[in-house]
Amino acid sequence: MSLRIYGNRQVKTLPGLETRPTLGRVREAVFNIWQGYIEGCQWLDLCAGSGSMGAEALCRGAKSAIAIDKSEAACTIIRENWQLVVKADQQFQIIRGDVVGKLPTLAGQQFDRIYFDPPYASELYEPVLNAIATLQILAPDGELAVEHSPEMQRVELLPPWEICRQKVYGNTGLTFYHLTTIGDR
Repeated sequence: MSLRIYGNRQVKTLPGLETRPTLGRVREAVFNIWQGYIEGCQWLDLCAGSGSMGAEALCRGAKSAIAIDKSEAACTIIRENWQLVVKADQQFQIIRGDVVGKLPTLAGQQFDRIYFDPPYASELYEPVLNAIATLQILAPDGELAVEHSPEMQRVELLPPWEICRQKVYGNTGLTFYHLTTIGDR
């Protein structure tokens, strides 16, 4: 199966139900909300699936993109998709493994935009968001978008996280977060 991203480019998706590609209208909404912040940004795609969000970010001028996914098949598809859209002045990296276990390998880096799309029924939400805050990998003026079921509404987190906005698109909920305190950063 394939889907279309920015610039009418086609990217591959995995067959079956192993991944749930982000719907076109959800991708469009995210990039409309983040319009003006993608050009030159450092992008992190967590539980990346087909990598369509990172591919779209690269098409829209992200300086770099990193994807983390535990599936070997997904990592292969992400690499193929990103190789089709990356320009000479852009960089990308695909990391295979458990997202909670692999986030510490990114310590010392900061990302302007992070997209996190785990399996909706997973228990990854709180540990991943806590790791992002603890490792300080979200840039001080960056934002994190978390995809979830609309019934969940949002992941309840304590400071330093603050909700910027919430949206529901059919069977997809999105909650956008930023860090409220800089503290020891």
